[in-house]
Amino acid sequence: MNLPLSGLPLTAARELIQALPDLGYTDVWTGEGGGTDAFTPLTAAAAWQPRLSLGTGVVPVGTRGPGVLAQTVGALAELTSGEVLLGVGSSVPAHVTALNGVPFGQPLARVRDTVRFLRRALAGEVVSADYETFSVQGFRLDAKPEQRPRVLVGALRPKMVRVGYEDADGVVLNLLAAADLPRVLEPVQSLLPGRETVVKLFVCPTGDADHARAAGRGFLGWILNQTPYHAFHSWLGRGDELAVSKRAADAGDRIGAGAAIPDHIVDELWIHGDPARCVERITRYLQPGVTRIVLYVAGTPELARRPQNLPRVLADLHP
Repeated sequence: MNLPLSGLPLTAARELIQALPDLGYTDVWTGEGGGTDAFTPLTAAAAWQPRLSLGTGVVPVGTRGPGVLAQTVGALAELTSGEVLLGVGSSVPAHVTALNGVPFGQPLARVRDTVRFLRRALAGEVVSADYETFSVQGFRLDAKPEQRPRVLVGALRPKMVRVGYEDADGVVLNLLAAADLPRVLEPVQSLLPGRETVVKLFVCPTGDADHARAAGRGFLGWILNQTPYHAFHSWLGRGDELAVSKRAADAGDRIGAGAAIPDHIVDELWIHGDPARCVERITRYLQPGVTRIVLYVAGTPELARRPQNLPRVLADLHP
């Protein structure tokens, strides 16, 4: 389950987070962009329910130094009896540069360097190394985590996917249809055993298709026109269908960019319907090699009217 939970500020989420294992959920995950940071909700979740594993999907490698990342995750690992899975990625210029003033460059090399450093640092090594995009001299954690956090890569296209399986402990995939999974994973089939393949899904559990599609377009009209995601979906064969949306986004028309996305693409990437229909869609992603499904549950008119039903909805969404 992805945090924050629909309609619940973090201060009001304690009871529900404590109940997640009984609802069938093993992990809580966060992302990091323009909203809540990734680590504060996970720290609270670890204190409230230490049975949960903790994951980030994903933290940009350009907005924190590699040493700070290792220190933060090492401390987080002390708080939970579950696993810690640190997903890192290149993110997009709109997050790295526009919000943080950090130049966005060499995304593949920076991710690769960061995961190579993190795997050594989180194993308790003293790290002194000159990487392509940074140097580290004499880094060591005060205490080696009893269970080494796994380092994952937020990946889209083949080169970054290969970094995830060759240099890290696996990948975090998102914003793809179930039918896209074989194309993404086929080139790395031999690398999948022993690695994590996490798929993050966006789910809007409502029978109000107009609401769901409007909410989906608001998000997809922005994210699909960020350079990495536009290149990804062009590689998947959707470039022509998304061309009008891209022109609108380039002209500064975010509403028009969302409106121009064909319904069937919205429906593939923004799962909606009643919970039973959503579960049917979610289970299509349970393909060979996939180890975890992370659900980002969007708000719905039904939950707005009866927020007390959120635990039941979450239970109903579990395959």
